[in-house]
Amino acid sequence: MTPPTTAPAPAATTAAPGPVPRTRLHIRAQDLTAYRAAARAHLGAPRRDGASPAHPFVAAHALAQHTVTALTAGDPGFTGVVHLAQEIRTHAPLAPGDLDIAVEVTAVRREARGTRLALTTRLTDAATGAPVADLATAALLLGATRTEPHGALPAAAHPGTAPDGTGHVSTHVLSAADTTAYAHASGDLNPIHLDEDAARAAGFPTAIAHGMHLVALAAERITDLHADGDPARVTALGARFAAPTVPGTELRLTLQPHDRGTVVRFTIATDTGTAVKAGWARIAPAGE
Repeated sequence: MTPPTTAPAPAATTAAPGPVPRTRLHIRAQDLTAYRAAARAHLGAPRRDGASPAHPFVAAHALAQHTVTALTAGDPGFTGVVHLAQEIRTHAPLAPGDLDIAVEVTAVRREARGTRLALTTRLTDAATGAPVADLATAALLLGATRTEPHGALPAAAHPGTAPDGTGHVSTHVLSAADTTAYAHASGDLNPIHLDEDAARAAGFPTAIAHGMHLVALAAERITDLHADGDPARVTALGARFAAPTVPGTELRLTLQPHDRGTVVRFTIATDTGTAVKAGWARIAPAGE
């Protein structure tokens, strides 16, 4: 992906939302391939080509990060961002070409630990104007106090009402090399994922895995087991992040199909507790 150029972000001290930050991003075929390979660490080659169901988050990440940076500029209490939850709804599979990206801060709420944000992002095909994906992100800005509250935080989605049969449990271990590969494929080079000293300075015992790496891994297992290997059939994806994990930790991924296989719920746990909770993916019927 080529680096985005970003319009001015909204002012951080106004109660009403300001101009919506926008950018254009060029995606190459090799970007899609590299990210999917990183997401599939130790799973082997995919049965079918196509973009990872989690890749829209990668496309949106730089502008969302720019928006948060603008909101916290000059806030002396701000110490970092905690990614709380992510939802992705895909209207069309990502393909090489230009995307127009717009991020909006839809809600801000003050909390004891800082400021909670709700961000919505739309990816649009620059050539046709057709929507490609919509994302909803929940984040906590630790220590931040200067962004004025507004809007209402949306409830998290958790589709699927009736489970189908028994679930499936698999174990996975992501190494430090896997984390490094994911960082470069996703463009998320935050030092807390790559440098032990930086991670300890941020309050972690050592460098931690990317939360979205775990979600992308789950999406690939769901693709393999419940979508006939076709990532385009995973049309929506969501999860909440419960606790960080460090490379080398055994991850127990539990998949449970619901509603005649149209939804798969998932969790990821370690020996010390839950890392990813309330995960879900929506599966389109074959041929749609």
